[in-house]
Amino acid sequence: MNTNHLSPSLLTWLRCFDAVARHNSFTLAAKELHVTQGSVSQQVKKLEEYLGVPLFYREGKSLSLTREGARLSLVSEQSFETLNQAVGKLRRDQRSTNAPLNLSCSPSFAMLWLTPRVSDLLQGKSGVTVRIYGEYHMLDRVGMGLSGIQAGIRFDPGHYVDLNEEMFLDEWIIPVTTPEFLARHPDIRSIADVAPGMMLHDENPWHSATQNVEWNTWLEAMDAPPSKPGGVYFNLSQLAMVAALTGQGIAMGRLALVYDELKSGRLVAPFPCAVKSKASYRFISGQKSTDTNEHLRQWLHATSDQFKLERNELLEQMGIECRQR
Repeated sequence: MNTNHLSPSLLTWLRCFDAVARHNSFTLAAKELHVTQGSVSQQVKKLEEYLGVPLFYREGKSLSLTREGARLSLVSEQSFETLNQAVGKLRRDQRSTNAPLNLSCSPSFAMLWLTPRVSDLLQGKSGVTVRIYGEYHMLDRVGMGLSGIQAGIRFDPGHYVDLNEEMFLDEWIIPVTTPEFLARHPDIRSIADVAPGMMLHDENPWHSATQNVEWNTWLEAMDAPPSKPGGVYFNLSQLAMVAALTGQGIAMGRLALVYDELKSGRLVAPFPCAVKSKASYRFISGQKSTDTNEHLRQWLHATSDQFKLERNELLEQMGIECRQR
């Protein structure tokens, strides 16, 4: 029996070291691994104690590899990349033409925009299977490989490391509510009349978003003061939309998610001004593209281009002004 195996603790230390070495930053490594900076620093320190040598020079905010660190980094990066490719290949079974496409998608976008259109995606693609997972964690190359995810759709400002990303649909935000809610509150004539308790929030529109970012982005464009604490917070935009639809208050709607409800009249815009969001919808994939990935990418662009035309036509019909911020 070969006892020279790597323990789970040692593997954890090595993965943290590898991330720090690639980014030359504890902060970026922590972001990739979805842990705190202090945790990454602690794991690297344990590895240095285990090896008996320093792996980094730390001078103030400056960070660089020692000679031993550089040697280990070369091996660790190659090893993790080889492992990532092997696991990803086994999970995807790329040799099969009928291998499924596993897509990780922001939940609200998946439910309200992607799902109603998904049959068009498969048109003319007999034998293709698509698995859609409603998820909103940050994507990274290693995580996608280990979980067998070939592509992702996220609503955020972008800036992914070691992944291909491209924006396929911009987003505009606007307060929405029901006609019945406005009828019960006839005193609401301007945004100043909206009490904080009437506001419905998506607590985390994207990873690392500041609190109330969507409401405050819209309010800033209106030259209005930031929102005060209050109202109800949800972890999904769709939940805030459901609350608005049931007359619970006023939600900050994303046009891609509330288009159908605005068009039907179930939701209305009490303040006819849409503001461009700080985030957009992005298609994310690994460095190596596949035919199915490329088909999805092209379909997203074509479908979103058609949606933009329909969206702009609706905004014009409703007399809604668009502001860039």
